[in-house]
Amino acid sequence: MAADKRKRGALPAGKGKRARTGPSAAEAEAAPAGAPQEYSIPPPVSQGKWKNKERVLIFSSRGINFRTRHLMQDLRTLMPHSKADTKMDRKDQLFVINEVCEMKNCNKCIFFEAKKKQDLYMWLSNTPQGPSAKFLVQNVHTLAELKMTGNCLRGSRPLLSFDPIFDKEPHYALLKELFIQIFSTPQYHPKSQPFVDHVFTFTVTDERIWFRNYQIIEEDASLVEIGPRFVLNLIKIFQGSFGGPTLYENPHYQSPNMHRRLVRLSVAAKFREKQHVKEVQKEKKKASKVLVKEDPTEVVFETPAEEKPVEVQLVKPESKPIVKDKKKLRKIQRKKQKKLFRTESSA
Repeated sequence: MAADKRKRGALPAGKGKRARTGPSAAEAEAAPAGAPQEYSIPPPVSQGKWKNKERVLIFSSRGINFRTRHLMQDLRTLMPHSKADTKMDRKDQLFVINEVCEMKNCNKCIFFEAKKKQDLYMWLSNTPQGPSAKFLVQNVHTLAELKMTGNCLRGSRPLLSFDPIFDKEPHYALLKELFIQIFSTPQYHPKSQPFVDHVFTFTVTDERIWFRNYQIIEEDASLVEIGPRFVLNLIKIFQGSFGGPTLYENPHYQSPNMHRRLVRLSVAAKFREKQHVKEVQKEKKKASKVLVKEDPTEVVFETPAEEKPVEVQLVKPESKPIVKDKKKLRKIQRKKQKKLFRTESSA
């Protein structure tokens, strides 16, 4: 029985199908002139095998605003190897995300955490072993908001461009490897397209990582921005996934609460300064004026003026004649004449 078993799809020896080939030169000569010739069609080129099984889970916590939701949807559109999940409750610990990734069969995770409905944090993690990095997301602009002229094919594979500083600093080198594994689309992925028409750029400026997405134009290889765009301010890098020992802590990081507190203190300091200036001005006005002693040499160069005799007027001055308007006088006379004429006519 074992000898009789054959693999599924296998054919018995000596009975395999042969591909049709074109006639040889001798057969072509022997064939009649009017007979049709048959040619074989070569099989399609193999598309390769999907080996890199990277899957990224992109989801968020409750309390995010509309801009974060649109940014999350844009990243899912740009990354065909991503998966979605429902929002996580705030009361749950971050270690639960490892179990969610395991249930979703994902080995990478992008988690958006919202706090106070105004601060947005992004976690990039390699689940479940680690490492993981926590960022503060700033200056978020989505695809629908920007309305850029660039465009790319949905599901196409991107190029990743990194700043030279990513190869100099050790913590940036770790982040570079994490970005490559998360944002690069695996080759021969079922949902991806075999084209490269856009590039993700990661630039370090002002101790922050600036993310941009550009279209590559075929004619002159110029770049046109597509979107979205955002800025990542690194907070910490952890050894484990969503926790564990701290590998690196950014000394230039300033929390949003501290930033808002400094802004309030600066506004309060300006207000106190204005109030102090007003109080000083009031005290100057209330203070008594200091009398300066008379200087005896002050009247040296003064020449006394001639004294005029004082005249007392005992007679009442004549009143000026009142000049009335001539037109008014004429109107009054006409009215008087009309009244006389009426009285005479009535009599």
